Amino acid sequence: MTYCLGIKVRDGLIGLADGRITSGTQVTSARKVTLHGPNGSQFFIMTSGLRSLRDKAIAYLERDRRAAGTPYATMLDAVGAYTQCLRRVIDEDRKALEHSHIAFNLHAIIGGQLAGDEEPTMFLVYPECNWIQVDERTPYLSIGVTGYGKPILDRALHYDTPLRTALKLAYLSFDSTRLSSSDVGFPLDLVTYHVSDRRWRERQFDDYDLREQGMWWNEHLTQLANAMPDGPWLEGLLV
Repeated sequence: MTYCLGIKVRDGLIGLADGRITSGTQVTSARKVTLHGPNGSQFFIMTSGLRSLRDKAIAYLERDRRAAGTPYATMLDAVGAYTQCLRRVIDEDRKALEHSHIAFNLHAIIGGQLAGDEEPTMFLVYPECNWIQVDERTPYLSIGVTGYGKPILDRALHYDTPLRTALKLAYLSFDSTRLSSSDVGFPLDLVTYHVSDRRWRERQFDDYDLREQGMWWNEHLTQLANAMPDGPWLEGLLV
């Protein structure tokens, strides 16, 4: 499994993906969020599911994109091109996987802003090749192990949240997930897109890079629990 999170706020986009790869008892690492397209026309793709399906679908997409010779005009075009490649992989590999009792389980989040787009956007593409688009009322999409990191996003993330704060919430969402799921862990890859300058930025972090932030969060959660008003609901439960 994995944890991939895409966030859209007024200031831009965030793509977060853990780098842990598990296969039986083996644990390795690999990038799950990557930028595609020429400078000025880039978009990100991140996936959960079989790594072999991901690599094949993206290899087909890159080959088709280079053969076309021109960037995609809109993110809708980019998603359409990806789903065409995904259908090709389905035709080639699904029967063999099902024969081996392996599910075709590739999910993807694709986001960016291309020349014909009025604003940045993101899409969640399902293994069946249908998709949904991010909405301002729920400004994030997640795939993989999604249950542990969802509560903090639902409570604190809004479309008007500053990008700096949204980045912190994205990290805390990942931190909650990695503490509760052995399939999710460092390294952590992050990409950001800023509406103000229409530029992508990317960084990778290991555990020691964010240890201070994790310890700070643990300490302050405990302090907040201690400071919460008691109220009548505690009556009869304590000595």
